[in-house]
Amino acid sequence: MFILDAHLDLSMNAMEWNRNLRLPVDQINAREKHLTDKPDRGKAVVSLPELRKGNIGLVVATQIARYVAPDNKLPGWHSPEQAWAQTQGQLAWYRTMEAAGEMVQVKDRESLETHLRLWMDDSENSSKPVGYILSLEGADSLVDISYLEKAYHDGLRAVGPAHYGPGRYAQGTDATGPLGSAGRELLKEMERLNIILDATHLCDDSFWEALENFNGHVWASHNNCRALVDHNRQYSDDQIKALIERGAVIGGAMDAWMMVPGWVRGKSDPLSMGCNLESLIDHMDHICQLAGNSLHVGIGSDLDGAFGKEQCPYDVESISDISKLEGLLRARGYADTDITNIMHGNWIRFLKNAW
Repeated sequence: MFILDAHLDLSMNAMEWNRNLRLPVDQINAREKHLTDKPDRGKAVVSLPELRKGNIGLVVATQIARYVAPDNKLPGWHSPEQAWAQTQGQLAWYRTMEAAGEMVQVKDRESLETHLRLWMDDSENSSKPVGYILSLEGADSLVDISYLEKAYHDGLRAVGPAHYGPGRYAQGTDATGPLGSAGRELLKEMERLNIILDATHLCDDSFWEALENFNGHVWASHNNCRALVDHNRQYSDDQIKALIERGAVIGGAMDAWMMVPGWVRGKSDPLSMGCNLESLIDHMDHICQLAGNSLHVGIGSDLDGAFGKEQCPYDVESISDISKLEGLLRARGYADTDITNIMHGNWIRFLKNAW
């Protein structure tokens, strides 16, 4: 079945992790065996061939570059201009993959329909370009609001105003506080340009203010449920219900600490913690029960989000294993229509409504 994954940091993996994503993951990992600079060295699960192998033909692909003030201990850039330049390097990688025939940008209804026809024609996938919808994870790199329109003309179609910690336009995971005037101005410009608001990573205060001040289309590309794993990175039931009322789709994330309670970073491992794809379905099912239907759940794996096999479901060897969800959902009693909704249908319906 065709799969749409709503959150992949492909360019970050390519440019900052220095991975040749045109190669199979076993070749990427073999080249990293001697490296120890990052916890996931030699444990990559994402590459373009693996996406094709798993019938993952369309992804929401990110640009990401955080600005950090002098008192912010998170990693990031020391000026918005540096952060902007970093995102432009990431954009150049996507463009280079397009020139190589590996990827193709999807940015409107026409290009979406064309890409879906290509991938749903039942022909062999190995030579098909992977479609990508450009998203900005954390808006810090927008030097000022005028930069948003520049990015839109380059294909940017979704923005998450915050990432981790305090941001220039919103407050993110582990932070608190409202959007403020800059954030509200950003939302107004996003609404004018018909850019999707990605509510992922917004802290509770900024989340509620964003929904109050934004009248455009809202999704959550990669978020799980606070009722199952109690952390501010997750959504409370009230937040999930508010997103459902807005017609949002919420993508299930496959970062182990977000999937099972009690995870200790750097110490826990997926097998001993019982973190598998069934754990992801627990979160998806929780949202479906709150909604009373399967119309607000999708896949937003985040599988290349600075972690690999050491921190993803133990039954995932590569991103192609997302396809296992089809059988697991069926075993849980989900009907074929529901499974299609979750694997791609909800995201595609959302995009068609937005565009």
